[in-house]
Amino acid sequence: MKKIDFENGGTLRNILATAIPMLVAQILNLLYNIVDRIYIARIPVIGTVALGAVGLCFPLVILITAFTNMYGSGGAPLFSIARGSRNEKEARGIQDTSFFLLISTAVVLTIFCEIFSSPILTLFGTSKASMVYALPYLRIYLLGTIFSMIATGMNPFITAQGFSVIGMTTIIVGALANIILDPIFIFVFGLGIEGAAIATILSQGLSAAYVLSFIFGKRCEYPVHIMNLTEIKKCGDRAKNIIGLGTAAFIMQFTNAAVQISCNNVLADVGGDLYVSIMTIVNSARQMMETPILAISEGASPIISYNYGAKRIKKIKKAIVILFALSFTYTGSVWILIRLFPAFIISIFSNDTTILADAIPAFNLYFSTFIFMTFQHTGQVTFKSLGKKNHAIFFSLFRKAMIVVPLTYLLPYLFNMGTNGVFAAEPISNVIGGLACFITMLITVSHL
Repeated sequence: MKKIDFENGGTLRNILATAIPMLVAQILNLLYNIVDRIYIARIPVIGTVALGAVGLCFPLVILITAFTNMYGSGGAPLFSIARGSRNEKEARGIQDTSFFLLISTAVVLTIFCEIFSSPILTLFGTSKASMVYALPYLRIYLLGTIFSMIATGMNPFITAQGFSVIGMTTIIVGALANIILDPIFIFVFGLGIEGAAIATILSQGLSAAYVLSFIFGKRCEYPVHIMNLTEIKKCGDRAKNIIGLGTAAFIMQFTNAAVQISCNNVLADVGGDLYVSIMTIVNSARQMMETPILAISEGASPIISYNYGAKRIKKIKKAIVILFALSFTYTGSVWILIRLFPAFIISIFSNDTTILADAIPAFNLYFSTFIFMTFQHTGQVTFKSLGKKNHAIFFSLFRKAMIVVPLTYLLPYLFNMGTNGVFAAEPISNVIGGLACFITMLITVSHL
C-alpha cells in the first residue's frame, strides 16, 4: 500500500492524496446515519413520525462523536507534529494514550447512557408519542458505541501515517454493510426502526474490526501498544495535551448537540412535531453537504501539523491557501445548487410531499450563508493543526454557544419570528463566527 510522503511530497498533491480518500470515507461514514433516515422515512404509515423520533436521538449521538473527536482530532495533530520533529517515542506514546482514552470512555458512555436513556430523551424534548420510536432505536444504537469510537477515533492516526487509502477502506467496509443490511432488517425482517439500529451497529462493528486488524498488524508503521497499568499511570501529561487540544473538537460537537436540543425544544413549541421532522431533514442535508469541506480540512491537517513540527513555515502557509481555495470553490458551487434545487435535495431524505410547502422556505433560510462555512473551517482546522488549543476552543464556543443557541430563543420569542427564527440562527452565526475565526487565524499565522 503506497504511503503519502509528508517529508518530500508536493503540498497540493499531498492534500489531495489525503483528502480524496478521506472524502470517500466521510461520505460513506455519513451513510451510516443518512441511509437509516432515508429508509426510516419510508416505513409505511409511521415514516415521518419515526424520522422525527430519530432526530431527537441526534444530540446523544453527537455527544458520543464529540468524545471520539476529542481523542482522535486532539491526538492526531500532536502525533503528526511529533513525527515532523522526528520524536518517534512521543508519537507512539500519543497514539497509545489516545487509544486507551477511546476505549475507556466508550465503556463508560455505553453504561451511563443505557441506564439513563429514557430521562435523557425526555430532557431532549421527546414527547410520549415520539418516545415509542426514539427509545428502542437509541438503546440498540448505544450498543455500538465502542465500535464507532474505535473506527472513527483511530482513523486520523492511520491517515497521519500516510495510509489514507486504508483509512478510507475502514469506512467503506462498514458503510457498504449498512446499505445492504438496512433494508433487510427494516423491511424484510419487519423490525422497523429497531432494525435500522441493529444494521448500524453491525456495520460499525465491521469497521472497527478492520481498523483493529490494521493498527495491530505488520503493515502499520506505528502499531498500537496496549498500555499496562504502570504505563497508564504515567500517561497523564500526554492525556492532558490530547484532551486540551481535542477539547475544541469536543466543544464543536457538544455545542452542536446543545443547538440541536435548543432547536427541537423551540420548534416543538412554536411549530409542533412537523417542524422537528423538517429540522431532521435539514440536519441530514447539512451533514451530507458539509462532508466534503470536512474532508478537505482534515486532508490538509496532517500536512500543516507535520510541517509545523518540521518548522517549514512557507509550506504551512501554502497548505492554508490551498485549503481555502478548494473549500471556497466547493461551498460556492453547493450554495448555487441549494438555491436552484431545494425540493430535490429535500426529497432525498423524505418522500412526504405534504411537508414541502413548509420545508423549502426553512431549507433556503438555513443554508442562505452556506458559503461562509469556508472561513470557519479553514480557521478552525489551522488552529487545531498548529496545536493552538486556546484559539480552537474559543472559536468552537463562539459560533455555536455564544451566537446560535441564544438566537434560537431570542429570534422566535423576542422578535416574534416563530419557526423562521430557529432556521435563521445558523446563517447569522456562519457570517459573524466564520469571519471572526478566519481573520484571527490570518493574524496568528502571520506571526509564525
